[in-house]
Amino acid sequence: MQTSILRTKPRTTVFLISQFRCLPSPTTDNACSFYTQTQQHQQQINKTTSQQLNVVGMEIPIQTQKLLKLSRTVVPRLTDSKHKGQYGRIGVVGGSLEYTGAPYFAAISSLKVGADLAHVFCRKEAAVVIKSYSPELIVHPNLDDENAIEIIAPWLERLHVIIIGPGLGRDPEIQKTVIELIKVCLQIEKPMVIDADGLAILNDHLDLIEGQRNIILTPNAIEFRRLFGSVASPASESDKFCKERMASLGEGVIVLEKGARDRIHIPNTSEIYVMPAGGSGRRCGGQGDLLCGVLSVFFHWSLEANQANPGFLAAFAASYFLKHCNAAAFQKHGRGMLATDMIGEIPSVFARIFESAEGQC
Repeated sequence: MQTSILRTKPRTTVFLISQFRCLPSPTTDNACSFYTQTQQHQQQINKTTSQQLNVVGMEIPIQTQKLLKLSRTVVPRLTDSKHKGQYGRIGVVGGSLEYTGAPYFAAISSLKVGADLAHVFCRKEAAVVIKSYSPELIVHPNLDDENAIEIIAPWLERLHVIIIGPGLGRDPEIQKTVIELIKVCLQIEKPMVIDADGLAILNDHLDLIEGQRNIILTPNAIEFRRLFGSVASPASESDKFCKERMASLGEGVIVLEKGARDRIHIPNTSEIYVMPAGGSGRRCGGQGDLLCGVLSVFFHWSLEANQANPGFLAAFAASYFLKHCNAAAFQKHGRGMLATDMIGEIPSVFARIFESAEGQC
């Protein structure tokens, strides 16, 4: 089943600050008062809002409670009327000899948060290892085949969201194959989450996704600088370069910048929504891969719920949720916490945030 991009049925909508006037509230978590404005006043509204916020690049504290409430509406109810695959079919393109954990973490987290099926497309040398981690994963050892595109492309048609990058490695031939797979995804309008070594490909091929739709990038601080700020210039010129490179992505791409406070960038408006602090000081490997898996499922659910800004809402929900998984695991394991410990917290934290009567935060 292919996700439709153009939809006609009624939808619940996430509105960004560029669409409305936002009167800043005393605290980050307070609801923001929105007032619709006519199109002829929009330019003045944006100028006024920017002055009120007094931040560089429209950096805006996110309205947590408002978006949490909206996020709960996209989580599908478990009913007997659904069949296997309708809650989510996720694909992960990645996995090499050195990096077998990353694609596993991305795939298993998608299943634990609610997807029905997870496929991993990896190199042959990684396949048996990834299979041994879990019998739940469907593993395709074809990424380094000469006819990899011919083999993998038909599978992409069946999936809802494709994650590009976890454990992919930097082999030039594999990168060429993945570039072609990205082109296939774009051609069939398949939503993508691009992370890690997938972002390394975009460093020199950002034009691949410029002007495209339903794509989320998930760089950490170093990956973000490589993508958007790698110029040896004064700060002002560097900022200009970053904004220009970001703006080139267009309105269909969202950038979730990972950090102590995650930031959601809206490239075409230069808005930056700052997530609340959370998690812990434990920075073990694998957390970004877990985020990709969770993000892919919320992305699918947001599209199915006909959200006007599905990438934005999915980025918020996944970021907020994973910080809480980190905190829950750290409370039990402290300094010895691992990404595998966070996986164990997914069901209970998900139920508490998204499925309890009031939604506890």
